[in-house]
Amino acid sequence: MERIAESIMLSWGVKRLLLAFAAGALSVLALPPFNFFAVLFISFPVLVWLLDGASGSAERGLLGRMRPAFATGWWFGFGYFVAGLWWLGNALLVDANGFAWALPLAVFGLPAVLALFYGVATSVAWLLWSDGIGRIAALGAAFGLVEWARSFVMTGFPWNAIGYAAMPAPLMMQSVELVGIFGMSALTVFVFSAPALVGTRRGAVAGMVAALLLFSAHAGYGWFALHRLDGARTEPSAAVIRIVQPAIDQSAKWDMAERERIFSRLLAFSAVAPREGQPRPTHIVWPETALPFLLTENPGALSRIADMLQVGQTLITGAVRFEDGAGGAPQRYYNTIYVIDDEGQIIGSADKAHLVPFGEYLPFEALLRRFGLTPVAETFGGFSAADRRGMLTLPGGLGAVPLICYEAIFPDLSVVPEGRGNLLLNLTNDAWYGITPGPYQHLRQAQVRAVETRLPLVRAANNGISAVVDSGGRIVGSLPLGEAGVFDVELPPRSDQFSLIRIRRFNFGLIIVIMVLTALVARKSKKQRFD
Repeated sequence: MERIAESIMLSWGVKRLLLAFAAGALSVLALPPFNFFAVLFISFPVLVWLLDGASGSAERGLLGRMRPAFATGWWFGFGYFVAGLWWLGNALLVDANGFAWALPLAVFGLPAVLALFYGVATSVAWLLWSDGIGRIAALGAAFGLVEWARSFVMTGFPWNAIGYAAMPAPLMMQSVELVGIFGMSALTVFVFSAPALVGTRRGAVAGMVAALLLFSAHAGYGWFALHRLDGARTEPSAAVIRIVQPAIDQSAKWDMAERERIFSRLLAFSAVAPREGQPRPTHIVWPETALPFLLTENPGALSRIADMLQVGQTLITGAVRFEDGAGGAPQRYYNTIYVIDDEGQIIGSADKAHLVPFGEYLPFEALLRRFGLTPVAETFGGFSAADRRGMLTLPGGLGAVPLICYEAIFPDLSVVPEGRGNLLLNLTNDAWYGITPGPYQHLRQAQVRAVETRLPLVRAANNGISAVVDSGGRIVGSLPLGEAGVFDVELPPRSDQFSLIRIRRFNFGLIIVIMVLTALVARKSKKQRFD
């Protein structure tokens, strides 16, 4: 291993950049649908050894000396995000005539921007670099901080934060309730970087022992938390959820000629009789923008929904909501969840607050439209964001935290001012991305939100992976990607044992402080040895 480490450290030029790119791309195998997390024991040591050899000219000042470290992190990140997000290009091919020209921007441009965060991470870590355990502590802290920054800088896009790579199964998801996804990211980098110490010897025993203890605590807490959840006394739920996954091709979704077929398909799936001996559904859930028309301008649709619903049943559906501009204000459209009772009355709604830039709205719209740019979801001219987020009250005394599409990747959006509620309600449409890793990655992130909040997750996808997940992140019912159908499941109970979001934030900060102090002490010790 020492010879391998030395060879990587001494690499230069194109070979060095390709090694960084390959290490980043290899890391994607730890993510869904592959879940081969052990690959990180290769990719992160390679990154550490590359940084060991990243030294710039002292004559160019601090920034010049940092440049090789930044380049190493950027190429690592570029490989990671190209390999992990290439499927975003599928969304542009739905309307290839209008958006195929932007395919390189989605496949390579966005990864190039996101890779800047990892370049910053390796640059910051390089400032605290040493030759022992301190350097992997510095790297862990830096990655934890930039993953946190990715959640809000430029509206935020924390997709595939490194911490998800350490969560291939529910047993290994439980620690996130204590430290959050950004704390998990810092710890993941530290643990999987530890083998690099063996290749350079110094700090190897301490580093490997620390990594082994952290990994054991991670798995041990997973067993404890799941055992605790299974042993808790909970009242059986009176709510039986039916998830409808129509699997409508995205190219047909807003085709005028297809609207009746799509609506009839949704109604037919919803009216399927439950299996013999099983209770009928109390709540039927359709996916994001399931209705291919404006519901409030189609009263006949509400009548047909009422005819389909049995007494006491409720329909929860995604739809586009229209708001006429008052006093000369422009018309506005919202990506909305509607709650409809058995009489066809709309009794509740929630609008999407965190929109997808370039997908649902156009940043700097007045300027960019001059160049002919439009949002990918341009059917209604783009969407407006909700003024506020709040609890969605459902019949049966249930409070649902609404998460429309990619809102599920933001940990803070799983909390609303009114309290916890009884479930997370995630309506999505992953048909944009076809049969690719994207829908699997999206589901994993939604699963982790259930563990963080200790609330069950009800997830309906037009095409994607519809699922009901318990508060331990375990899937209790699902439909696979690409399959149309329905399934019924009793709503799992929420857990009354949970960590508040402010506790996770505090623990994340504590992890960063400990890692930075470890790096500072190690760097000071190194300096004293060479003085």
